[in-house]
Amino acid sequence: MDIHEYQAKEILSNFNVQTLDGRLALKTSEAVAAYNELDTDVCVVKAQVHSGARGKAGGIIVCKNDEEVRNASEKLFGTYLKTIQTGEHGKLIEKLYIESGCDIDREIYLAYVMDRAKQRIVIVASAEGGMSIEELAAEKPEAIKKVEIDPAVGLTGFQARELSFALDFPKEVLGRAVQLFMGCYKAMVDLDMNMLEINPLVLTKDQNLVALDAKMSFDDNALFRHPEINELNDNSQKDKREVAASEHDLSYVGLDGDIGCMINGAGLAMATMDMIKYCGGEPANFLDIGGGASPERVGKAFELVLADDNVKAMLVNVYAGINRCDWIAEGLVKIIPTVDLKIPLIVRLSGTNVEEGLKIIKESGLPIILADTLKDAAQKAVDAAKK
Repeated sequence: MDIHEYQAKEILSNFNVQTLDGRLALKTSEAVAAYNELDTDVCVVKAQVHSGARGKAGGIIVCKNDEEVRNASEKLFGTYLKTIQTGEHGKLIEKLYIESGCDIDREIYLAYVMDRAKQRIVIVASAEGGMSIEELAAEKPEAIKKVEIDPAVGLTGFQARELSFALDFPKEVLGRAVQLFMGCYKAMVDLDMNMLEINPLVLTKDQNLVALDAKMSFDDNALFRHPEINELNDNSQKDKREVAASEHDLSYVGLDGDIGCMINGAGLAMATMDMIKYCGGEPANFLDIGGGASPERVGKAFELVLADDNVKAMLVNVYAGINRCDWIAEGLVKIIPTVDLKIPLIVRLSGTNVEEGLKIIKESGLPIILADTLKDAAQKAVDAAKK
């Protein structure tokens, strides 16, 4: 789960990380009032969407008076911000963060990420912040500093000091830098984050370290331990299909293809998407209906896939173990007459009660294309989508 910048900064401030004074605005009049309350010569109007690269996309505007704040707010509110991370549709701007300015001396990149291969948190930092870390890593990999943290020990003071030296902080700042690095690590561990990024972390001309931006991502599976974090969720920033799926405990990820998928088991779902691509097609989604799916659950999953207007063919691939093929068949036979099915439906069943499931489908008289193997199902789906 991702959260907004203003929410991430509030969390960081509780872990001894300095941020600038700011106010949230939900309309233009609130933005202007926020600027006047801040009593600052310069402020920054920031679009609050779940995406990086907002500055390059025009979502961050520097203002020097209330009229400029008003114009910036009117320009941003109600529009869709398109960045390299949002895709072509962009994300709707419904919130703005009005933040005080500061005198920047240097910009630093700082991130805490989960390295699943090494099973530990890794700090990724660079003295050359404020730009795309991907571009920096490709053009100047030597500028990237990494610190691996032993989970049994945690981030040590020695590691934090060593990183401070590597980032070439002046000696007056070393103590505050160590405190900031330790605070960020504690926040990440205590709140079960997958990622914490500050880009840029700025060194001001009066020798303070300030988180000028903040981005956080949390482990969905650990949110039950943090109800206060779960309350920060903003469904308006998510794919509507994924939100609908979560309401029915379905694992769904929207993609850009035209072949809708309904599959049981994450491994089989991945293999099915690979086979679709191998056969020359593009999957429209990842959808795992899980084990023990009831006919009602199957029906909800079916509706979810068909809600995507880009889908030109649908593939149902079930290998039943805990699940049962007759349940899947019953769900399909029940839901199909209730929807206006205008696309080809390909079904491949295997495993528990497969004979009963195939019998239900065949006797239904519905326009369902049956397939015997995974490759056969994928090829039929690709061919049907192209037609």
